[in-house]
Amino acid sequence: MLEYIIDDHDRWIRHPRRSLMYRVLVPIDDTDRAVQQVGTILDVPLHTDEVRAVLLHVFTENPEGASVSQLGSIHEARDRLEDAGIETQLAERSGTPAAEIVEAAEERDVDLIALAGRRRSPTGKAVFGSTSQRVMLDTDLPVLVRSTDD
Repeated sequence: MLEYIIDDHDRWIRHPRRSLMYRVLVPIDDTDRAVQQVGTILDVPLHTDEVRAVLLHVFTENPEGASVSQLGSIHEARDRLEDAGIETQLAERSGTPAAEIVEAAEERDVDLIALAGRRRSPTGKAVFGSTSQRVMLDTDLPVLVRSTDD
Protein backbone atom coordinates (compact mmCIF):
# COMPACT_ATOMS: atom_id res chain seq x y z
CA MET A 1 0.00 0.00 0.00
CA LEU A 2 2.84 2.42 0.73
CA GLU A 3 5.11 3.48 -2.06
CA TYR A 4 8.62 4.71 -1.46
CA ILE A 5 11.05 6.56 -3.70
CA ILE A 6 14.68 7.52 -3.31
CA ASP A 7 15.22 11.25 -2.86
CA ASP A 8 18.18 13.34 -4.05
CA HIS A 9 20.21 12.24 -1.02
CA ASP A 10 19.70 8.48 -1.56
CA ARG A 11 17.17 8.27 1.28
CA TRP A 12 13.96 6.28 1.08
CA ILE A 13 10.91 8.50 1.52
CA ARG A 14 7.18 7.99 1.13
CA HIS A 15 5.92 8.76 -2.34
CA PRO A 16 4.28 12.19 -2.03
CA ARG A 17 1.40 11.51 -4.43
CA ARG A 18 0.23 8.25 -2.88
CA SER A 19 -2.73 8.28 -0.50
CA LEU A 20 -2.07 6.44 2.73
CA MET A 21 -5.76 5.83 3.42
CA TYR A 22 -7.20 2.42 2.51
CA ARG A 23 -10.93 2.64 1.84
CA VAL A 24 -13.17 -0.41 2.35
CA LEU A 25 -16.82 -0.57 1.32
CA VAL A 26 -18.77 -2.77 3.73
CA PRO A 27 -22.30 -3.49 2.49
CA ILE A 28 -24.34 -4.33 5.61
CA ASP A 29 -27.54 -6.33 5.72
CA ASP A 30 -28.23 -8.13 9.01
CA THR A 31 -26.40 -7.94 12.34
CA ASP A 32 -24.97 -11.49 12.38
CA ARG A 33 -23.36 -11.06 8.99
CA ALA A 34 -22.19 -7.53 9.88
CA VAL A 35 -20.33 -8.89 12.91
CA GLN A 36 -18.64 -11.51 10.70
CA GLN A 37 -17.72 -8.89 8.09
CA VAL A 38 -16.15 -6.66 10.73
CA GLY A 39 -14.20 -9.60 12.14
CA THR A 40 -12.85 -10.36 8.69
CA ILE A 41 -11.81 -6.75 8.11
CA LEU A 42 -10.05 -6.66 11.47
CA ASP A 43 -8.16 -9.83 10.52
CA VAL A 44 -6.66 -8.13 7.45
CA PRO A 45 -3.12 -6.99 8.30
CA LEU A 46 -3.56 -3.24 7.88
CA HIS A 47 -2.78 -0.42 10.27
CA THR A 48 -6.19 0.63 11.55
CA ASP A 49 -5.28 4.33 11.46
CA GLU A 50 -4.87 3.98 7.68
CA VAL A 51 -8.26 2.35 7.08
CA ARG A 52 -11.60 4.02 6.49
CA ALA A 53 -14.73 1.88 6.28
CA VAL A 54 -17.82 3.00 4.41
CA LEU A 55 -20.81 1.13 5.87
CA LEU A 56 -23.45 0.84 3.17
CA HIS A 57 -27.02 -0.39 3.38
CA VAL A 58 -29.04 -0.87 0.21
CA PHE A 59 -32.77 -0.54 0.74
CA THR A 60 -34.75 -2.69 -1.69
CA GLU A 61 -38.05 -1.49 -0.24
CA ASN A 62 -38.37 1.37 2.20
CA PRO A 63 -41.99 2.57 2.43
CA GLU A 64 -41.47 3.96 5.97
CA GLY A 65 -38.51 6.08 4.86
CA ALA A 66 -35.98 4.51 7.23
CA SER A 67 -32.43 5.83 7.31
CA VAL A 68 -29.17 3.89 7.46
CA SER A 69 -28.44 5.53 10.82
CA GLN A 70 -31.51 3.81 12.30
CA LEU A 71 -30.36 0.24 11.57
CA GLY A 72 -29.05 -1.89 14.44
CA SER A 73 -26.73 -3.82 12.12
CA ILE A 74 -25.06 -0.56 11.07
CA HIS A 75 -24.67 0.54 14.70
CA GLU A 76 -23.09 -2.80 15.64
CA ALA A 77 -20.61 -2.71 12.76
CA ARG A 78 -19.74 0.96 13.34
CA ASP A 79 -19.18 0.46 17.07
CA ARG A 80 -16.91 -2.55 16.56
CA LEU A 81 -14.84 -0.85 13.86
CA GLU A 82 -14.50 2.41 15.76
CA ASP A 83 -13.52 0.51 18.92
CA ALA A 84 -10.68 -0.96 16.84
CA GLY A 85 -9.59 2.51 15.71
CA ILE A 86 -11.12 2.42 12.22
CA GLU A 87 -12.87 5.56 11.02
CA THR A 88 -16.34 4.93 9.56
CA GLN A 89 -18.79 6.69 7.28
CA LEU A 90 -22.42 5.72 6.71
CA ALA A 91 -24.01 5.46 3.28
CA GLU A 92 -27.36 4.34 1.95
CA ARG A 93 -28.80 3.62 -1.46
CA SER A 94 -32.01 2.21 -2.89
CA GLY A 95 -32.35 -0.36 -5.62
CA THR A 96 -30.89 -3.71 -6.60
CA PRO A 97 -28.20 -4.58 -4.03
CA ALA A 98 -25.44 -5.82 -6.37
CA ALA A 99 -25.75 -2.91 -8.80
CA GLU A 100 -25.92 -0.35 -5.99
CA ILE A 101 -22.89 -1.85 -4.21
CA VAL A 102 -20.77 -1.68 -7.38
CA GLU A 103 -21.92 1.86 -8.14
CA ALA A 104 -21.22 3.03 -4.59
CA ALA A 105 -17.75 1.47 -4.70
CA GLU A 106 -16.94 3.30 -7.92
CA GLU A 107 -18.36 6.64 -6.74
CA ARG A 108 -16.47 6.49 -3.44
CA ASP A 109 -13.23 5.28 -5.06
CA VAL A 110 -12.78 2.43 -2.58
CA ASP A 111 -9.89 -0.02 -2.61
CA LEU A 112 -11.83 -3.12 -1.48
CA ILE A 113 -15.40 -4.40 -1.15
CA ALA A 114 -15.94 -6.61 1.92
CA LEU A 115 -19.04 -8.81 1.68
CA ALA A 116 -20.61 -11.54 3.77
CA GLY A 117 -22.08 -14.21 1.53
CA ARG A 118 -24.79 -16.70 2.37
CA ARG A 119 -24.13 -20.36 1.77
CA ARG A 120 -26.59 -21.66 -0.76
CA SER A 121 -27.02 -24.86 -2.68
CA PRO A 122 -26.48 -24.69 -6.46
CA THR A 123 -30.28 -24.81 -6.85
CA GLY A 124 -30.69 -21.95 -4.39
CA LYS A 125 -28.18 -19.85 -6.32
CA ALA A 126 -30.00 -20.54 -9.58
CA VAL A 127 -33.39 -19.66 -8.12
CA PHE A 128 -32.49 -16.72 -5.85
CA GLY A 129 -29.26 -15.46 -7.40
CA SER A 130 -26.26 -14.31 -5.46
CA THR A 131 -25.48 -10.70 -4.65
CA SER A 132 -21.87 -11.62 -3.83
CA GLN A 133 -21.43 -13.41 -7.15
CA ARG A 134 -22.97 -10.51 -9.10
CA VAL A 135 -20.71 -7.98 -7.34
CA MET A 136 -17.61 -10.06 -8.07
CA LEU A 137 -18.56 -10.32 -11.75
CA ASP A 138 -19.49 -6.65 -12.16
CA THR A 139 -16.47 -4.93 -10.59
CA ASP A 140 -12.75 -4.77 -11.24
CA LEU A 141 -12.09 -4.07 -7.57
CA PRO A 142 -10.91 -6.75 -5.14
CA VAL A 143 -13.82 -8.35 -3.30
CA LEU A 144 -13.35 -10.04 0.07
CA VAL A 145 -16.17 -12.50 0.79
CA ARG A 146 -16.77 -14.04 4.19
CA SER A 147 -18.99 -17.13 4.00
CA THR A 148 -21.69 -17.42 6.63
CA ASP A 149 -23.77 -20.36 7.76
CA ASP A 150 -27.22 -18.82 7.39
